[in-house]
Amino acid sequence: MSEEREVHDEERVRSTHELEESLEPVALIEQSGAVIRTGRLMLAAGTASYRVKQAMRAVAQSLGIDRHSNHVSLTEIAATSHRGRIFRTEVAENRSFAVNSDRLAQLDRMRRTLPERTTAHEVHRALDAIEARGALYPGIANAAFAGLACAAFAVLNHALPWEVAIVFVAAAAGQWARRIIAHRHFNPFGTTLVAAAVSTMVYVAGIAAIGAAVSDLDTHAAGYISSVLYLLPGFALITGALDMAQMDLAAGLQRIAFGTMLTMAAAVSVWGVSLVDSLSTVTRAPPDIAMGAQLAMWAVASAIGVLGFALLFNSPWSIALTAALIGSIANTGRLAALDHGVLVQAATAVACLVVGVLSAFAARGGRFPVITLSVPAVLVMIPGVAAHEALVSLNSGDYAAATAGILEVTLVVLSIMVGLVAAKLITDRHWAFDRVA
Repeated sequence: MSEEREVHDEERVRSTHELEESLEPVALIEQSGAVIRTGRLMLAAGTASYRVKQAMRAVAQSLGIDRHSNHVSLTEIAATSHRGRIFRTEVAENRSFAVNSDRLAQLDRMRRTLPERTTAHEVHRALDAIEARGALYPGIANAAFAGLACAAFAVLNHALPWEVAIVFVAAAAGQWARRIIAHRHFNPFGTTLVAAAVSTMVYVAGIAAIGAAVSDLDTHAAGYISSVLYLLPGFALITGALDMAQMDLAAGLQRIAFGTMLTMAAAVSVWGVSLVDSLSTVTRAPPDIAMGAQLAMWAVASAIGVLGFALLFNSPWSIALTAALIGSIANTGRLAALDHGVLVQAATAVACLVVGVLSAFAARGGRFPVITLSVPAVLVMIPGVAAHEALVSLNSGDYAAATAGILEVTLVVLSIMVGLVAAKLITDRHWAFDRVA
């Protein structure tokens, strides 16, 4: 009797469950899941909220959803899909803040090549293939790319040859530590603190070792700060500015706040280690060489720096080399303009305008996502040494010098954003206008 009751109860529960399912819009639920998964993968890969929304709407349209609306922030997506008189709202959370240019390129290609009509199953199958792609480069190569980018920064900051070599080792060690900790899902701010501390301590130790073996050497800010510039949250800051220019203020402010907090986390470690060994901030004159050789040095160092950053973001070689060429052209012109007395903010804004225009030209026809070219190309223009000098002045109580330094850095960063926004207004009519006729 008890067995018959259990069977009867199981059948009753199952029939109720099936009845509930029969009342649900199962097809709309599946379509909504495919749409929000697309957005979640794009957001986790580091792109701007505008592109996330664009991709979600494209997928929704291809699935035959009548109307789709969404809200995208740095950490969350809320999306509503309508079909006739019914609708489905879903919320997804994002806890990944890494940048993956290869995944961005794959997702953008999927968006551009969607057929007029598709199914949720087909979308999920495409997303499965994209998500299954691992990192393009092993961990040791990823660390070396960070070292390469920072060593190029050191050259542009007039570091001496042995300082450049130590910067390479220090940045690679810090990126290796950051990668290990991040893969254990440690807090991103704590990860940045640890990585910056590793890089600066390795740099100070390297300079001390060379000084003990050869001669007494100063620890100059040019090399010291260059060793942590791989921690610059360029994607967060630039995508935040682009979102704000699109009047998506909530998403933009979140991204800029996140990027600023990461920068401050790195600055705390940089400042803490600098207390162990005093830094020299004496301005170094550029090498006394012919103008042609100077231009060649700027071009090569800029290209290597951009290449390192692009590869650090898991970019395929085609994207990385294109970004390196664009960054080399723009930054060499900027440095030449500065050498001829042009104001730094004017030279930087024009250089970033050039970056944006050239990136749009190189990405035409959907070859690459524009942002995977423009962000690495402008990172070599960030005034890292000036920022540290402002921090040192602030800690020493020289508030006039600190204020001047902070304003200089702020002006340069704003100039970068103004140049890129102006380029988007010129080259992307879908971005410039809310509706295109």
